[in-house]
Amino acid sequence: MKAIILNRTLPEGIETADIRLEALAPDEVKIQIKSAALNHRDEWCRQGKYANLRDGIILGSDAAGIVVEAGQEVDASWLGKEVIINPASDWGENEYVQSKTFKIIGMPDHGTLGEYIQVKSDRIHLKPDHLNWDEAAALPLGAVTAYRALFRQGEIQSTDNVLVTGFGGGVAQFGVQFALSLGAQVYISSSSEEKMQKALNLGCSGAFDYREENWAEKALADTGGFDLILDSAMGDTLNNLIKVTKPGGRIVFYGATRGNASGFESRRIFWNQIKLIGSTMGNDEDFDGMLSFVSKKKIVPIIDQIFNLDDSVKAFEKMKEGKQMGKIVIRVTQ
Repeated sequence: MKAIILNRTLPEGIETADIRLEALAPDEVKIQIKSAALNHRDEWCRQGKYANLRDGIILGSDAAGIVVEAGQEVDASWLGKEVIINPASDWGENEYVQSKTFKIIGMPDHGTLGEYIQVKSDRIHLKPDHLNWDEAAALPLGAVTAYRALFRQGEIQSTDNVLVTGFGGGVAQFGVQFALSLGAQVYISSSSEEKMQKALNLGCSGAFDYREENWAEKALADTGGFDLILDSAMGDTLNNLIKVTKPGGRIVFYGATRGNASGFESRRIFWNQIKLIGSTMGNDEDFDGMLSFVSKKKIVPIIDQIFNLDDSVKAFEKMKEGKQMGKIVIRVTQ
């Protein structure tokens, strides 16, 4: 079958290859992939910046498709079903933190950027009826990460003032959509006028350009501060986030693209009893909760651009530029 694999010996870091899958295990299903979607981890793998990299592995963690084969131990009623895949496995018994064996498909195991994928049957879920293939493929990794960050870690309430930073990426867009659907007052930060306008069109109450030196002061004046902040950058932006957090508020961060903070206002954190909370991906309960919420609220992922499998390098280059507004989708089979 045709697939996109990691090959760090090439300038592009990836290549289209003909891959033969192993025999289907008794507890697995084989899925014909209709559409897949990129995440930043795919580009980080291409750049050699991810752990446990192996050339020859099919990249990709998000996908939707049709079950075409079932192992001997799998309920045969799954055959022909339209499904999406929970890309994570081996979370472990502690609901609060993943185990040391936790992993995500796409590295070090084969992922979704191929015509077929084989996964354990407990990793598949029925595709939400209101979503087409491209929309469904855009959902899994980013949506469950946002769901856990907001609901489990952030304990979001409908009365909250919420700030989502770096609007435009997958997790951030879902964070905005989920918080809006719950009825919260939602604000975003971005460096793009286009993305800020998109957020306002979605129903956000305000948008701030984080490049402006006084954006935190402006945000405080306009909103009175935030009960909950969702962030993936950290670095030296942390002090501004602390500054705009209400006493008793929560800052949940699911990444650190700007690295570690060189220093932060610890006194403001303890005096205002601010909670600084790390979060990543989600367990099976989070994934179930996310799917239920998406289906109930009829949430439709924002898609930036759709590529064909043969144009995967172009798709990865767009991810690298970081200018997308929503998810980058790759149509695999028609």
